[in-house]
Amino acid sequence: MRRTERLFRIIQILRGARRAQTGRDLAVELEVSLRTLYRDIAELIAQGVPVRGEAGTGYVLDKGYDLPPLMLTADELEAAVLGAAWVAGHGDPQLANGARDLIAKLSAIVPADLRPILLDAGSKPISFAQRPVDGIDVAALRRAIRDRHKVAIVYTDAQGTVTQRVIWPIFIAYIEHVRVIVAWCETRQDFRHFRTDRVERLSPVGTGYPARREALLKSWQADFDRKQA
Repeated sequence: MRRTERLFRIIQILRGARRAQTGRDLAVELEVSLRTLYRDIAELIAQGVPVRGEAGTGYVLDKGYDLPPLMLTADELEAAVLGAAWVAGHGDPQLANGARDLIAKLSAIVPADLRPILLDAGSKPISFAQRPVDGIDVAALRRAIRDRHKVAIVYTDAQGTVTQRVIWPIFIAYIEHVRVIVAWCETRQDFRHFRTDRVERLSPVGTGYPARREALLKSWQADFDRKQA
């Protein structure tokens, strides 16, 4: 790994860490010596990156710091292009357009030596399964998730039974060729999963749900793990 890439990697690790990272932990993750790690930290501080801490106690990055735009490695750029290409083929129309716009913006401003990754990516998503057509506006569903709003749905299950429910949508799971709404169902008073292509109608209720989304995610994960055990 080149030093420039390593410096950005240190910033990324510190940005994502919930506690101070010791020099030894950072050195192990980066596969460098402690001496090299300390030199890298000193270089970041000299460049104005707000790293706080010292050898033996751990390092943290001040909140609010962000990387200069588009300081991407080749692997990071290829990952972004691969992800955007997958979303362009599997997302709802607005999300797909956003993915294509992202690739176009990256193409316009990445350094010349990285541009071939965008123009002729070595990794491409391929799907041989036909994706069912949704009967609802998935973009409206995504807005409800962002705003933590309840929605009313008319749903037809695999046996053809039609039900009306009010749900608290938590997130959309992209599973193979289908999309699944993970939600708390007021009707069943439990977590339920709904395929978007089986939702006949979706309409906002106009009120937010009372729980924090983070708490719902944690509860859903615990419930999912329990049912899978």
